[in-house]
Amino acid sequence: MQLEGIHPTAIVNKNAQISQDVAIGPYSIIGPNVTIGAGSTIGPHVVIDGHTTIGEGVKIFQFASIGAAPQDLKYKNEPSRVEIGNNTIIREFVTVHRGTAHGRGVTTIGHDCMLMAYCHVAHDCEVGNQVIMANGATLGGHVSIGNHVVIGGLTAIHQFCRVGGFAFLGGMSGVDKDIPPYVKYWGARGKIYGLNLVGLRRNGFSRDVIDAVKTAYRIVFHRLVNEGVTLTTALNEAMEKVGHIPEVQLFLNFIASSQRGVPLAKQEEEEGE
Repeated sequence: MQLEGIHPTAIVNKNAQISQDVAIGPYSIIGPNVTIGAGSTIGPHVVIDGHTTIGEGVKIFQFASIGAAPQDLKYKNEPSRVEIGNNTIIREFVTVHRGTAHGRGVTTIGHDCMLMAYCHVAHDCEVGNQVIMANGATLGGHVSIGNHVVIGGLTAIHQFCRVGGFAFLGGMSGVDKDIPPYVKYWGARGKIYGLNLVGLRRNGFSRDVIDAVKTAYRIVFHRLVNEGVTLTTALNEAMEKVGHIPEVQLFLNFIASSQRGVPLAKQEEEEGE
């Protein structure tokens, strides 16, 4: 978007806090409780409402709606917020709704994220840093997404689900359970397809750490599915063997703390990774 300054047709409330070098395109509407950081660009026909804070260097493309009231029948116009981190890109027709009083009170999106066209982030969601949501990906309310997660196009994530950091979710998936860190997931009510090794290597995980995560993964999912041990037994065995590695601790603790449960692994993938 090659925009400079605030277009004369844009409606910017006098109480909005807009950095001097922010560009706002034609016919966009900026509400009174909006803050936009330096170097950000707001395209044409964008609506930013509510108590919304947008960081520096953010790019929001045409027809996006940020900070609107949540799609929640319990919402009674209580004060709540949206916060978006630096250098995040929000493409066409994305919707991000503010939090609720009975939830976190805030919907957050981290820095250096990319939300492609038609994505939806519902009320009270927490999206980490450097997250990619491909076209049409949808988060129900109260969803938590870790750092460096990739969510494929048209994937829908149920309310209150968690997705751990560095996970990869294939396109057109339906998620109704918690997805542990580091794994690949796919399917309408899908399964785990091994570890996201490409993502781990690209993000600088050492060989020793990857090997330790592999060991923990095999103990948990192989013994759980093929040998019928309890989840607690498998987690304890993995913790005893490789739990001294912080990344493994995070993986095992995520599974142990799940309230919704985690998907099973596709059997032929368990040892292939």
